Amino acid sequence: MKLKDDIARKITGYLWDNESDIFEFLKRLVQIETHSSDVNSQHLLFNELEAAYASMDFLCRKYPGPKSGGFFYARPNVKNKHQQMQLLIGHGDTVWPKGTLTSMPVEEDVGILKGPGIYDMKAGVTQIYFALKALYACGLIPGVLPVVLINSDEEIGSGDTTLSIGRLAKIAHRAFVLEPPLGTDGKLKTARKGIGHFIVSVEGVAAHAGLDPEKGANAIIELSHQVQKLYAMNDPKKGITVNVGTIQGGISPNVVAPMSRAVIDVRVLNDEDGKFITEQIRNLKAESDQVKLTVEGGIGRPPMEKTDRNQKLWKVAREEGRRLGLELKQATAGGGSDANTTSLFTATLDGLGTPGDGAHASHEYIIKNKLIERTALLSLLLMTAPKNAES
Repeated sequence: MKLKDDIARKITGYLWDNESDIFEFLKRLVQIETHSSDVNSQHLLFNELEAAYASMDFLCRKYPGPKSGGFFYARPNVKNKHQQMQLLIGHGDTVWPKGTLTSMPVEEDVGILKGPGIYDMKAGVTQIYFALKALYACGLIPGVLPVVLINSDEEIGSGDTTLSIGRLAKIAHRAFVLEPPLGTDGKLKTARKGIGHFIVSVEGVAAHAGLDPEKGANAIIELSHQVQKLYAMNDPKKGITVNVGTIQGGISPNVVAPMSRAVIDVRVLNDEDGKFITEQIRNLKAESDQVKLTVEGGIGRPPMEKTDRNQKLWKVAREEGRRLGLELKQATAGGGSDANTTSLFTATLDGLGTPGDGAHASHEYIIKNKLIERTALLSLLLMTAPKNAES
């Protein structure tokens, strides 16, 4: 116990001594505007990370994506042949288009630091680097090999990178995901809802709305019946949400609408409910025999469930947090992340980023002193022994 407490003090001391370097690094990352669709900006960010990790004698690789900037990969050059591996995941992309810095500059206020993407999640990307840098600067080598993956398409579903994340998670002892925590009090995310995306389309029959409307079949009317059925599927007690987010339909006010379309967002807490709600939506039936109803889609991000192995990792984090004077709490998030993928294959803890507020909002910020605390927490977690190696 005393040794672990000494390590905590050593790491914390190093981070506070290098506070200005940490914030300068973070500011540089935020000033590289990295919207998910801007491949060139993603490459600039990865170049910055490559230079940083190479200075610690890490092997670095940049893997391009078919549609995105792909991902950045780094691990220590020196490793043991049969060493277990731990995965550290972050994303470099943001929801903010190029030019946002003009109206949302990087600036400091009392105890906080603002900027586009700083909370979600360039603070987390900064934490990964400096948590490792603190360890190596203090002569502390993790027994479990740290492997870093920073992707560029998380905000748009990680379509190009999910397969690679899953492959690494399958061989990893555990995964730490540096998404922002929940709330300004910084709850760690030990469960996340799965996310589904469905499209309900109706093909009707066009007709003149004034001369012979009876010859038509209104696709908008049919879709309105389906919307009511979809909303009836909501089950707050089970955590199932079904939201009709957008609707399109018709071609002109004087034409009986020949087409309509709704896009639906679905959230579930577990795989069983995901299968249930998918079946319910796919089995929708048209009210009119004059129209054709089509349903497409499914659950794209499976839930990150509160599994036994995830809870064991959470308890480790709670104990390590106490060495830093932190009383950590856990929570379930309604949104998804790459933790939904890693949790399918290995023990996963999410929300290890820096407390703040304003994800995807114009007031986005982090609480400055929390960046140091949460970086120290990650360092301690990286030093913990594998569960199967503990007595």
